[in-house]
Parts: sequence; C-alpha cells; structure tokens
Amino acid sequence: MKHISVLSRNMLRLYVIFAALSAHAQTQTRYNQPATVDWLVTPVTQKAEVIAEGKNIILYNGLVKRAFRIEPNVVCIDYKNLSNGQQLLRAVKPEARIVVNGKTYNIGGLMGQKENAYLLPEWVDKLTVGKDDFVATGHSVSDIKPFVNWKANSWAATQKGPSGKVLTFRYKAQAEAVKGLEVTVNYEIYDGIPLIVKWVSVENKQNAELKLNRVVNEVLALVEEESAVVGKPTEMKKQHGIYVETNYAFNNAMRYDISDQTTHWKIDSTYTSQVNYNFETPCLLEVYPEKAPGIDLQPNEVFKSVRTHELLMDSYDRQRRGLMIRKMYRAVAPWTTQNPIFMHLVSKNDQEVKSCIDQCAATGYEAVILSFGSHLNMEDSTAKNIGRWKELADYAHSKKILLGGYSLFSSRRISDEDDVVDPKTGKPGGAFFGHAPCFGSKWGLAYRNKIKYFFAKTGFDIWENDGPYPGDVCGSTVHPGHKGLDDSQWRQMEIQKELYRWLNERGVYINAPDWYFLDGTHKIAIGYREVNFSLSREQQRILNRQNIHDGTMEKTAAMSWGFVPLTRYQGGGPEAVLEPLSEHLTDYEQLMVQYYGAGVQACYRGPRLYDTETTRQLVSKTVAWYKQYRDILNADMIHLRRADGRDWDGFIHVDPQQKQKGFLMLYNPTKERITRTINVPLYYTGLTSAATFKEKGATAKKYTLNRNYEVALTVTIAPESYTWFTVE
Repeated sequence: MKHISVLSRNMLRLYVIFAALSAHAQTQTRYNQPATVDWLVTPVTQKAEVIAEGKNIILYNGLVKRAFRIEPNVVCIDYKNLSNGQQLLRAVKPEARIVVNGKTYNIGGLMGQKENAYLLPEWVDKLTVGKDDFVATGHSVSDIKPFVNWKANSWAATQKGPSGKVLTFRYKAQAEAVKGLEVTVNYEIYDGIPLIVKWVSVENKQNAELKLNRVVNEVLALVEEESAVVGKPTEMKKQHGIYVETNYAFNNAMRYDISDQTTHWKIDSTYTSQVNYNFETPCLLEVYPEKAPGIDLQPNEVFKSVRTHELLMDSYDRQRRGLMIRKMYRAVAPWTTQNPIFMHLVSKNDQEVKSCIDQCAATGYEAVILSFGSHLNMEDSTAKNIGRWKELADYAHSKKILLGGYSLFSSRRISDEDDVVDPKTGKPGGAFFGHAPCFGSKWGLAYRNKIKYFFAKTGFDIWENDGPYPGDVCGSTVHPGHKGLDDSQWRQMEIQKELYRWLNERGVYINAPDWYFLDGTHKIAIGYREVNFSLSREQQRILNRQNIHDGTMEKTAAMSWGFVPLTRYQGGGPEAVLEPLSEHLTDYEQLMVQYYGAGVQACYRGPRLYDTETTRQLVSKTVAWYKQYRDILNADMIHLRRADGRDWDGFIHVDPQQKQKGFLMLYNPTKERITRTINVPLYYTGLTSAATFKEKGATAKKYTLNRNYEVALTVTIAPESYTWFTVE
C-alpha cells in the first residue's frame, strides 16, 4: 500500500465506508420490506433468522421483525408487523422484571426516554442503564425444540413439530443483594407465522434461598389502540394488533380469554404526552400470574416462567383473527390436531366394555372412553384392578381400538387434612368448587402417582380428566407439595401440568375441561350447557350447531368435543334421547353428520353404538363418509351463518394446501324445502379465478369467482336436512 498515493488511499477509505453504509441500508431495507404473501393462504418461504447487525440483534421471519439494542444493555427498540407495516412499540421498557425478597429489579432495558408516544432510533444511544438493573452478559442462538415431546397414538392433521430459532440473552445482577442470581430471557421465532414466544429462567447460584415473589416475563410499551381525553382503562380498547396467550390459564370457562390469568393492561404515567388527561390509557402490557409464583428459590434451583405467545394481528375481522389463533395452535401445539373417533361408554361390567369395543371395530370407530358413572376406578392400584384393565386394554388393542377412561379430581371433597384450606377462615373450603382437594396435599400427590401408575401398567390410551386443577390457592402450611399460601397456586399448577406432559409424551390422549392445551392436553368441551341435553332432539340439533359455530371461532374443531346423549342425561324424557337407536335413525344421522361435518368429535354417551343391523349400517356409512373427507373436514372453518332455526345455516372448511380446497356444509332446519343463492367465500381456499363444486360427490360444476373471491351458489335443501359440497 506504500506505493498508493494519499488521494488514492482516501478514495479507498471512502469506498469502503460507502460500501458498508450501502450494505447496512440494504439490510435495513430488507428487514423492513412488507410481507409479499398472505401467510394464511400461501406458505411463507422465508425461514426464521436471528441477525447480528452492529449494536443490534434482529428477530425476523418475513412476517414479524423484533429488534434489540444490545449495548450498553439489551432493550427492544423495534416490534413490527410486516403484513401491514404496523409498528407496535412506542417506548423502551425492561425486557423482564423480577421481585426478589420484596424488592423489584429490571432485567435489561434502558432509561432516559423523555417522549414516550414514539421512539426514534437516534434517541437510543443516549439512553442509560439503571443502577440496580440486571445487565446482559451475552447471547446465544439455537433451533426451536419442542416444549412437549409429543407422541401421537391416533390420527392427526399434522405430525410436524415446530421449527424456527431461539434467541437467549443472559443477565447478571449489579445489586449486591441478588449477586449470584442469573437470569436468561428467551425468544422463540417460528417459521411461517407472525409469532414470538417468550419466557424467562431464573437460577439461584447463591448459597441461601431467595423469595421469588413475582416474575414479569414481558413488559411492552405498546401504541395505544384508541385515544380518549377522559376514560378509564376498563372503558378503553386494548391493543388489537397483538394477541397474547400463556400456558397459565384455568377456570373452566372453555375459552382462553376468560381463563387467562396473566395478561395485564396497565397505564403508563411516564407517557406524559398521551391524550388522556389523567394518564389512564391502557397502553402498557405486562405478563405475569397475579397469584404466583411466591416461591422460596433454593440454591441451584432453576425457575421457569410462563410461556408468553405473542401473535401479531393484521385485521379486526373476527374470522381472520380466529384463523390466525387456530394456526398458532397448529404450530406450537401440534398434538391438538389429533382427533380420534370415540364412543363414551357407560358400563356396569367388563363384558359391556368388550361388546362396545367390538361395536367400535365393526363401525370404524377408533376409541372407547369409559364415561363417568362407569365401573372404572383409576385410583385403585391393586394388582387385581390393574390386571383387569390391562386385559381389557390388550383386548381393545387386538381390535385396533384405543381404550380410555374418566377420572375426577377437583370437584369433590376428600378430607379436612387434604382439602384446600381457605386463607380467609383457615378451614377447608373456599375453593372454585366449594370443597376440593389440594394438589399439594398427601392425597393430591398420591392421586398424581396413581394416575401415572395406572397408565404405565395398563397401557390405557386416553385420559378424560374431569375437574382438573382450577387455580385454587391453599392456606395450608403442612401440605408436602407447597409451603404455604404464597406458593400454593404455582406449585399445584406445576403438578397438574407435569402430569399432562408426562402422559402426552407417552402417547396418552387427554380430554380435560380447562385450558391446558399448551402443556399437553388435546381436547376441551366445545362450550355447552349440560342440562340442554335433556331438551328435545329437535332443539338439540339447533343448539348443537350454535355451539359448533361459537365454539370453533378461536379453537379448532379437533380441540373441541360435543355431546350426544344416547340414553337419558340430566333429566328429560323419551323425546331427548336416541335410544332405542333403531327408532330414531333420522335424528341419529343428523346429529352425527353435523358433528363429523364440522370435524368435531362428540361424546356419544350410552351403552352401545347400534342395536340392529340397519343402525350399524347407518353408523358405519356416516363414519366412512367422515374418514373419506377427514383431511379437509379437520381443516379450519369459515363460519357462514349461525343456526337460528329460521333459515339455512352452515360453514366451509378451507385449506389451500389440499387437493380439495374446501368442504361446504349447509343445513335446512325448517319444515319446508328451500332454495337459496349463497355467496360462498373462497379467499382462504387459495382459489382465485374458478372453483369446481361437487354436491355429495356427484356431478361437478364449475363457477367463476367474483372480485371478492366469492361464488354465488344456488342450492336446494330438503326439509330438516342437509347437503354438502367439495370444492376444488
């Protein structure tokens, strides 16, 4: 280089600087490009990446971009939905927060932002580290690993596990009181979906225990959804651009939003330029369980927080939002796509179990679940009981039938020593169901062990767990599974979730009427009122279709079970039941078709599936029809019209990746033959110009889509009947 002139050297330096700036600009442009396809219709080819760029690290998958400044501490500076260009972030906050021995510590984050309505990149270099904040010491990148090592024992819409990248930041304490406490904050970014999953780990490397009062694993200063000069947080809309769900939900609502225990929308008093006069805009999202963990963290013990699923939304449309949530479950909890065809048997003896297994094998059913009121007792660990049920399970397996059963946990009284203690009175009671066992009591821990023992020894395939742990706190200080009130909810929750994961990873299918999907359960009630099954069959047909419509908006059909009382249930007379089955074939078929046509498995509860050869043929024919179209019938639904008994109702399954792009189900509840022209929406089938409809597999007819991706379909439906179409 000594022979190059000073001018040439300066020109070379300028060229290098220009090239670096140009590359940086191209990189910035690339990661801010809008998504080029609708991910609900066309798979995104861009894989999840973690990109180091100077002082920044970027999470990116073509649909979502989340960027962090990593010097002088880690802080999120960019959170963008690339489908619609929406910037969610308005200000920096800590990446997490913990309360230890009653004192609060920020994990990461920077201080000093004066304007909190928006964040400019040039401000970030002027921000500083808080005096007692935990400071990042490094990071690592790895591939996503399954949270549950799922083992399928039945048909599933997908066998594919999650894919993507995990970014982990490691933090150490500055404050002397928490020196030796190590924190990691983890971010999973998934392939093909605008989703980030975040959780925090806390490890105690001190020689003494520490009281971990609270772990806030997400803090986001989000752009407000609406502005109001006067208005309380409860009166104002929350941010609709992000859907948040954690694996800490319960209360038997059969819906996540009501079951959620962790999402807190708060005000931000540091946001002094907001429109709200009293600074009460709900624009600060914090995620943590209100009554947990409250644990004494022992030396070398590692605590793992709830897992926060953040799904970025690009629309207010309920159908589209529901589709996005259902795609999230398919991505992060693929076990929920399992959907075995099962019978709910009420048995008095072993021979009735064998007869039901034989009937399932003869009709195409895949499983028998011994319902409540049957002669099964999973809590009996005697050799005689275990041997009896192993023999029956072996018999079922010889017929290629799964065998499962019912067990009740929470809504029962055990004893003063084992029941939940009401912290207000110091006496048993005060639980969600009044009196209920504490999962941390001797009885509760023994119950867990008995369930594991039963499944390990008998080879049973399905567990119907009624009354799972519903979040009861317990004031006992002598139960071995928790220390006292503070840690009672967290410790009981961990016992329940560990049991579900243990079963799931051994191929056991789990029905549970509470929201434990993200920890391994497969199915929940679709949402119904049990006493309605004492109403007439005519009423039940309409009510069931309303339940299907409402219960599959935010969860998939495979995640939902319905109910068909073959015998008397919750009262009612002959008009409410299907027995004798051979005398009610029309109603039996209608109820099967509307459930199977929705991809929903119902609990056909009774002693048998058929009573005559004609009945057997009807059941076999309907199950064969469902199996023929099983893939598309388990695809997500677009809801067309809710049942009201006055006119047609129906829905269409859609999947642009299948040969059959759609499956249309239509019902006529009236007593007259009707002819209707229905605008069938086909956007989510992926079809853009033409579609071929086949009614009941008959002659094909081709239609041209209009500018709204719809087809005007004229259809005639017989009285109190149904019809269906495949769409290609």
